[in-house]
Amino acid sequence: MQNKKIVIISVICLVALFFVGGYIYKNKQNEQIASNVKANYSALVREYSYVKGNPDAKVELVEFLDPACGTCAQFHPYVKEILKQNKGNLKVVYRYAPFHKNSDEIVKMLEASKKQGKYEDVLDLVLVTQRYWVKNHVGQLNILWEILLKSELLDMNKLTDDMKDPKLDAIVKQDLADAKTLGASKTPSFFVNGKPLETFGLDQLIDLIQSEL
Repeated sequence: MQNKKIVIISVICLVALFFVGGYIYKNKQNEQIASNVKANYSALVREYSYVKGNPDAKVELVEFLDPACGTCAQFHPYVKEILKQNKGNLKVVYRYAPFHKNSDEIVKMLEASKKQGKYEDVLDLVLVTQRYWVKNHVGQLNILWEILLKSELLDMNKLTDDMKDPKLDAIVKQDLADAKTLGASKTPSFFVNGKPLETFGLDQLIDLIQSEL
């Protein structure tokens, strides 16, 4: 009987040690990730990055997106709603990780649309119509171009000229480099006040934002 008690106590101690060890390991991982992000904070936001919401908001949500990414399109309305619900206290910074084929050209379309003051409208249109112009994970530029043309949102001749600006290629290159630096290997990747969203999901994103608020 005494031996049985010893075995039970030993098992309980081992289980406790396992959870404590896991907790300590997880905390060290979190500290290391936070330390890496802090060391590379300049990679989170660039001077050219588009910011939506109060520039002086308490909470900064940085999203690395790929315009041809299905999950990015699904999350986009939720991100907009979260921003709306936390008006004044939250800002969203849009960055790019164009991993899909031809996504880099679509990024240049988006960036060029800034010169006509239509960035948010074009981003919404690009993502809401994504299912029409993405085929087998490849962006069909001709289809998206027709969609933009029919929308009459932009002066397409000006867009064509503005997309030739070599600065746009530099933006694509810089955002990809920053995504790599920050470990944003999938899209969308989110950072809240510099903290990465470690477990992906809408509830997890909301919880992380609320914890910072």
